[in-house]
Amino acid sequence: MTLRVDKQAVARAFGRAAGGYDAHAALQRLSGDALLARAPAQSGLQLLDAGCGTGWYSRLWRERGKQVTALDLSVQMLQQARDNDAAQHYLIGDIDALPLAENSTDVVWSNLAVQWSDDLPGALGQFRRVLRPGGVLLFSTLGDGSLQEVHEAWSHLDAMPHANRFLSEPQIAAACHAQQLCCTSERVTLHFPDALSAMRSLKGIGATHLHQGRDGQILTRQRLSQLEAHWPRDRHGYRLSYHLIYGVTAS
Repeated sequence: MTLRVDKQAVARAFGRAAGGYDAHAALQRLSGDALLARAPAQSGLQLLDAGCGTGWYSRLWRERGKQVTALDLSVQMLQQARDNDAAQHYLIGDIDALPLAENSTDVVWSNLAVQWSDDLPGALGQFRRVLRPGGVLLFSTLGDGSLQEVHEAWSHLDAMPHANRFLSEPQIAAACHAQQLCCTSERVTLHFPDALSAMRSLKGIGATHLHQGRDGQILTRQRLSQLEAHWPRDRHGYRLSYHLIYGVTAS
């Protein structure tokens, strides 16, 4: 249940997206709000936002009275969180090797970050390691079937990968079960006026990095026209689908 992930490349991709991230973060809001709705009661004050991005949810948790440590792999993203006065503490770090002591926090929150982990069970083990006894873990991630429109449209042009593949729901559920987490899922579809807008939404949140490495393709006008012709769409526009999976400490 491992992926080969170039963490430096991931950090660079999200760093490039940091300045305009919130303008493209509709999916992050959907998943984060759904994760909040699944949150059990928490009694402790210390919260780790693992993969905080610009600190949107760090700030929300801070406003709810938590002492928040905002952690991200990207220096630029963490600076955005600082600029937003999102948390009390800021920390550069990798969710696969958290730079925190055991039993040091009461809540671990991670919204759409663990899909960039080398090893999901290992990342969840890191979260569990830093949680105090009785602590609460909440995470969201992407499952297989996400970005199927990207795969489908590009498959008519070449055989190269142009979007990441993600773990299956049974694989993620097994990792949740090992940590005594309740696993639930939902599928959401965003709509865009054209294929280019859909792809720009991915670039805007740093999600164009491929686990396998860059595809190196230049999107010419001709190729864009071909993508437009093959991109799945309906009466609402050009579709971009996501399989959202949530893991939450059982209440």
